[in-house]
Amino acid sequence: MTARPTIVLVHPEIPHNTGAVGRTCVALDMELVLIRPYGFTLSDRQLKRAGLDYWQHVRLSEYADWQAFLADRDPRSSQMFLFEEDAPRSFYEPDYPEDAILVFGSETRGLPPAIRDAYRECEVSLPMRSAHIRSLNLANTVTAAAYQALRGKF
Repeated sequence: MTARPTIVLVHPEIPHNTGAVGRTCVALDMELVLIRPYGFTLSDRQLKRAGLDYWQHVRLSEYADWQAFLADRDPRSSQMFLFEEDAPRSFYEPDYPEDAILVFGSETRGLPPAIRDAYRECEVSLPMRSAHIRSLNLANTVTAAAYQALRGKF
């Protein structure tokens, strides 16, 4: 099987966002990794509703915390892409490897400072033209990032 990017949600809070991200992962044959704690349970009705009947097909991995994820996966910094609205580099700039790891923080707080500090050179953002908005919806951001990471690889 060809390597695909992996989507990582660190401390997701809103079940329907995670459900929609799972649906995108199924569509693009990507693994979804969830890092605890969550603001919901995986049996949450809203999560299942957003994921529709696709949720059963999500390739899902869960980790108790970020350190457990790092210990298990041992990612290279060259495959890590941390999405933050204030990152200085556009997500259009990198050449994403086939095994890219696309990392997103919670809806209200973003990524924890310790993660950002450890991977500053890996941060990217989605450009926004309007000064009237601070951030985009998590599920929309993940979808845009996933398609950008796969650009030219279909």
